[in-house]
Amino acid sequence: MLRAAGVGLGDEVVVPAFGNVEVAEAVAKAGALPVFADIDPATYCLDPAAAEAAVTSRTAAVVVVHRFGRLADIARLHGVGQRHGLLVLEQGESEAPYDEIAQRRERAAYLDTKLRGVRTPDGGDGHTYQQYVVRVPGNGRPDRDAFARAVRAKGVDCRVPVKTPVHRLPEFRRCVSLPETERASDETLALPVHASLTKRDMQRIVSACNALGGLLQPAF
Repeated sequence: MLRAAGVGLGDEVVVPAFGNVEVAEAVAKAGALPVFADIDPATYCLDPAAAEAAVTSRTAAVVVVHRFGRLADIARLHGVGQRHGLLVLEQGESEAPYDEIAQRRERAAYLDTKLRGVRTPDGGDGHTYQQYVVRVPGNGRPDRDAFARAVRAKGVDCRVPVKTPVHRLPEFRRCVSLPETERASDETLALPVHASLTKRDMQRIVSACNALGGLLQPAF
């Protein structure tokens, strides 16, 4: 899409660093330079103000990635594009059947009310919970990685959604301030909410997490 739009050598493209490296790789393959902007801490998608702050005279496009089942603030991002004459491209996630989304939402709602000691996701409008991502605050007590190991030891299949933000990777290393991206990379953990989980499975997830909740300071 970038090449078809004429984006290439000498151009810059604003992209998120929180997520998969493929977006930055696509920009580089088109001959352009990926420029990383920070994310909104609630949606984990590009923050419109941060994206606009990253725009220069060489910026040709912005690539917006919808994350974990939450949509980016696409209206504001299109506004950035209109003000600066930029192409705004969206990368979405694969759509699940409606009944599966409904079941994920039910499981997410259960976790929202039962989990303690972690910060549950901001559901927002239309969240499909492709991943149920909580925050484990790093406060000198068990951090996200220690928390994940302990939860896995109790039979809960959790995963770190973004282990290394793209601007920390050797091939795309940048000296850029992305505090929300850094914080999200250090604190986020995806808990299972897929449709096949039984009530007993959900109770196991809550029990495993809450057994550690007393070791954590309250998450605000």
